[in-house]
Amino acid sequence: MQKKVYIDLDGVIADFDRGRREHPMANITPYKGRPDKLPGLFKDLEPIEGAIEGVNKLLDAIHFDVYFLSTAPWDNPEAWTHKRLWIDKYFETKKIKKRLILCHHKQLLIGDFLIDDREFNGASEFTGEWLEFGSERFPDWSAVLNYLNA
Repeated sequence: MQKKVYIDLDGVIADFDRGRREHPMANITPYKGRPDKLPGLFKDLEPIEGAIEGVNKLLDAIHFDVYFLSTAPWDNPEAWTHKRLWIDKYFETKKIKKRLILCHHKQLLIGDFLIDDREFNGASEFTGEWLEFGSERFPDWSAVLNYLNA
């Protein structure tokens, strides 16, 4: 039986922090302190080290059913499209087609694992197991893959 795995985008696969720091409008009002509203931010984020390879291993594994689960800022509707285009840029379309879920309440989804870097938007209340990416236990993609494949 396949295990259902949800993977957050920002901070887990896409380097949101770097994108926020390097964005030319990051310190301009009304974006200062609200990086999720930065125009075009989500379109060109760099991948986190090991993320593309790690996700591809999960996508290729027959015992995992993988979905991307991300929250898109309500006040930045272009981000919704940019997240979709971002995964298409880094992953084969046949592997990821119709596997992106944008949701502000991650606890409502049913699955075995959620890989997410933040407890917000329902991640900490997820009914399966929340793997806190970037934590001491799951600092990188190698640790996540070792755990899931154990």
